[in-house]
Amino acid sequence: MRKEFLGRGFGFPFRFDPATGGVATSEYEENIKQCITVILGTKPGERQMLPEFGCRVHELMFAPTTRSTATTIAQMVKSALERWEPRIEVVKVEAWPDPGGTVKVQVHYKIRSTLSEQELSLLLTAGG
Repeated sequence: MRKEFLGRGFGFPFRFDPATGGVATSEYEENIKQCITVILGTKPGERQMLPEFGCRVHELMFAPTTRSTATTIAQMVKSALERWEPRIEVVKVEAWPDPGGTVKVQVHYKIRSTLSEQELSLLLTAGG
């Protein structure tokens, strides 16, 4: 199956390709996954030309690690992805507190053009 329509872009994190010496890129499903990571890792206001871009989870950096905080994080993640990543349909976002003081987040999504179901797991910690 040809997948060019899923997209290509600079790899994240930004790096150089050791084989070619050029900028590393990502494509297709991996590009979508990396774009999701960029959306969730960007604080609204960081991008001067697109100040609303990103996800508000950083606002909860010092909130207690409770079920309530995890639920709020899940809602923020779902909202940001629905707004900023048009190539996917967010099926479900689960978040739960971890005894170590982190919040585990699992994003279940479907790529609209291929109907391929994917998931991405993240671990949110205070300070990053």
